[in-house]
Amino acid sequence: MKVVLTIAGSDSSGGAGIQADLKTFEAFGVFGTSALTVLTAQNTQGVTDISRIDPKFLKAQLDAIFDDFEVSAIKIGMLFSNEIIDIVREFIKDLDIPIVFDPVFISKAGSKLLSDDAIINMKSLLPYVTVITPNLFEANKLFGYEFANTDSLEEIIKLPCGVVIKNHIHEINLHQRSIDTLYLGRDKFIFDTPYIQTSNTHGTGCSYSSAVAANLALGKTLQESIQIAKKFIYLAIKNAPNIGHGKGPIAHKIGGEICHIEKN
Repeated sequence: MKVVLTIAGSDSSGGAGIQADLKTFEAFGVFGTSALTVLTAQNTQGVTDISRIDPKFLKAQLDAIFDDFEVSAIKIGMLFSNEIIDIVREFIKDLDIPIVFDPVFISKAGSKLLSDDAIINMKSLLPYVTVITPNLFEANKLFGYEFANTDSLEEIIKLPCGVVIKNHIHEINLHQRSIDTLYLGRDKFIFDTPYIQTSNTHGTGCSYSSAVAANLALGKTLQESIQIAKKFIYLAIKNAPNIGHGKGPIAHKIGGEICHIEKN
């Protein structure tokens, strides 16, 4: 069985963060391990408290996992501080496995979650990762990306890793589609699913990047892994359990099961 590691924060409500990552890994039949970067008290309505993880303890978690397991891929999520970013960069810089980086620092609503200097420091990870998966706000802050502005792609096409910019909403033949775009240098790849108007979107970014990491660990190409992850998120949203009073979680298990059935 392939082993995948998530380096991310904890979500006490179970919908996002390492909890969502581990559920996603399980859905794709890989064994999930985790290294915590921050603890949060949160639910579907928001975050009420945050507790920092000592960077030295993060390093201890990483060492413990790699001392015992052969890790086939890594997903990186919320890194929270400069100190945590530095620990992760030093740990991954000599690894030769797929690494998926979900740069969690601006919410879907546009709220900034990290300091400006930590956001700049995040870019020091890019030479060591396979792909980064920012939302529209994060892509703008990191790379100056603006939708439909070709000039804003100049920094992205020079990056040493792939970039997936998530969830442009397009209307095609009176039907809305959710479109993700992968940039690999000057090559561009489009992935789309029907767009679902719903509040059940808690943890979709975490789960998406974890699905990409899981499928890379299973030997899929980057393009194949993104296509599967895109479909997985669509199915998991479509079958969401409708729980909580805010942005509800998605159905990781059902999404994975349908992906597996349709693949075969």
